[in-house]
Amino acid sequence: MMASLPVKSKNPPGARAAPDFSELDVWRPFGPGWRKLHGSFRHTGYSVEWHDFTTATPLDWSPTFHPASLEICLNLSGNADVRAAGETLQLAPLTAGFYAQKDPSLTASRRGGERHQFITIELSLPFLAHHLVATEGGLQPRVSGFLARRNRAPGIVSEPVRLSNDQQQLALSFQSPPVFLAAQRLWYQAKILEVVSAFLYQPSAGEELFCQRQHHLNRERAQKVLAILKENLAEPPGLEELGRRVGCSRFYLSRIFTQEIGKTISVALRDLRMERAASLLREGRLNVTQAALEVGYSSLSHFSTAFHDVIGCCPGLYPLMPGAKKP
Repeated sequence: MMASLPVKSKNPPGARAAPDFSELDVWRPFGPGWRKLHGSFRHTGYSVEWHDFTTATPLDWSPTFHPASLEICLNLSGNADVRAAGETLQLAPLTAGFYAQKDPSLTASRRGGERHQFITIELSLPFLAHHLVATEGGLQPRVSGFLARRNRAPGIVSEPVRLSNDQQQLALSFQSPPVFLAAQRLWYQAKILEVVSAFLYQPSAGEELFCQRQHHLNRERAQKVLAILKENLAEPPGLEELGRRVGCSRFYLSRIFTQEIGKTISVALRDLRMERAASLLREGRLNVTQAALEVGYSSLSHFSTAFHDVIGCCPGLYPLMPGAKKP
């Protein structure tokens, strides 16, 4: 189990951080789009930072990764990746992951033309060594291996995991802690350890939390709804019928589907219809009117609007576009 918070001392867990490292050069062009919310990597061994910016071109953000650190990213919007030793952590909207390095070895980029919103929790290796036991059961193998003294791996990345609704709310709360100013130090420390326990540990054999079982069930329900819609594009079942087929109420289904898929059922149906219509048009089997009817649209104007919104061009022009690809 994780140890309790340390008593303040003259030598805090992060005291050995390189004194000449700075990530300001990367974030300075974004002005208030980057904010340190709490902590000091050099003095306390951890730092919580908020990012909210748009970049026209891809951004190399690996120079912001501290040497001798592990960083957890709670990615709310924007796409990014972090690479280490032939492995890649791909961060999509509403996902999270961690990455670590002893010496600068990670490479990373954030996609251009997108708005990026994310929280980073930067943890020094002395801070982690103070709170974690590399050999204790349940710690992620990549983390325990990386913390082992004899391990010489320069860097590691995790698999991405989808942020639960509670974790999304936690990420947002980092900007405005729901406690008095004097209590914020304790609040941030507690929440940092909560994030560590959520993302750096894994269940033991046969162990699964109730919330994890519920998440798996909700994921299965959402995927089953997608399969049902895909098979019935022209005449999809109503929300009541969908709920009956997957074993829950229509109100609950509507909520969990949006949480798991990232879009409402109606938007997902529209996107599936447009993907199918684009495939039919590309194959040249049907004209625009026939493709619209095939996927359940009786109004050609409504079909054309939806097609343009999803695919990015008018349906009549789509087959003529060079190199038209499946969306």
